[in-house]
Amino acid sequence: MRDTLSPDTRAHLIRTAQALADAARPETLRHFRTGIASDDKGPGPGGRFDPVTEADRAAERAMRAVLARERPQDGILGEEYGTLDGTSGLTWVLDPIDGTRGYISGTPTWGVLVAVSDAEGPLYGIIDQPYIGERFFGGLGEASVTGPLGTARLRTAPARPLAGATILTTFPEIGTEEEHRAFRRVADQARLVRYGMDCYGYALLAAGQVDLVIEAGLQPYDVQAPIAVVTAAGGIATGWDGRPAHGGGRLLAAANAEIHAAAMELLAGS
Repeated sequence: MRDTLSPDTRAHLIRTAQALADAARPETLRHFRTGIASDDKGPGPGGRFDPVTEADRAAERAMRAVLARERPQDGILGEEYGTLDGTSGLTWVLDPIDGTRGYISGTPTWGVLVAVSDAEGPLYGIIDQPYIGERFFGGLGEASVTGPLGTARLRTAPARPLAGATILTTFPEIGTEEEHRAFRRVADQARLVRYGMDCYGYALLAAGQVDLVIEAGLQPYDVQAPIAVVTAAGGIATGWDGRPAHGGGRLLAAANAEIHAAAMELLAGS
């Protein structure tokens, strides 16, 4: 489908994606650092606390209202309100707050994720950090960030040895014991490893600040916007086995083909 989209349709998809992020921003900021209550949706990956707040729900409702007006023919996959089938062959994949644990802790590393996808994967994605005011977007010919420092083109970092690399992930334990051991094989070779980034790690990868993001136990709404942004910026985002990862699971996002291959070799067998 992506090869048959008209210029007008591509422009409308971009405008709609930006409108979705615009709609979610005030809903997330309304409750940020207010001591908002959270519910536990049940054990997340590894049995972890998996919170949800009214800010998550309100932001997704606001985005769905935009889609009902602008793109009623498209499907929706959202973290909080599930799946709505469409007729166009396009699906909007929404994570109203990726990193709710960070959100309720007051850290500004959570984000609003928006992607529009066809059967082959994401066409366009946005990683929006409302509190900082940064928006990273990529796909359909775009790869840019807007924020306090202005607007800049996104470009991932050039190749360098794994021994000089910076790696980001969210949880130190990363997933199962086997997945953790595989991650450590890569992390032990790197210069620097940082934790707790959620979706903001992929934004930093797209901006050329870091070399790798490695995660596991992910859902489609966790990965589709980051995959779009990272690949538009010149990076590579696949499963740990090199296959497409837009369905979730294990994600290896890399600044370039060289470091992607080096990391994948160490992850092999997990």
